[in-house]
Amino acid sequence: MSNKLFLSCEEANHTCDKSQYKEATFLEKIKLNLHLIFCAACRKYSRNNAKLTKLVRKKPVKLNTNEKSKLQSTFEKELMKHNN
Repeated sequence: MSNKLFLSCEEANHTCDKSQYKEATFLEKIKLNLHLIFCAACRKYSRNNAKLTKLVRKKPVKLNTNEKSKLQSTFEKELMKHNN
C-alpha cells in the first residue's frame, strides 16, 4: 500500500492480533485505531478477537487424552488442506 499511514484490512487484522499479545508498537496501534474508525468489518474482528482472548484466559480448556487426539487429528487435516 502506498500510503503508510493507512492499513489494509489484512494488515489491520494482523496488527490487531499483535496488539492482543502485546507485540504491536505504539505506531502500529495508532494506525490500527485509525483504520478501525473507518472499517466496521475490522472493528467486528477486533471485538471478536478480544472476546475470544477473554474467554480463553477466563476458562482454560481441559481435554482428556482422547479429545486431544481427535483435536490434533482435525487440526492436522485442516492444516494439510490449507497448505495444498
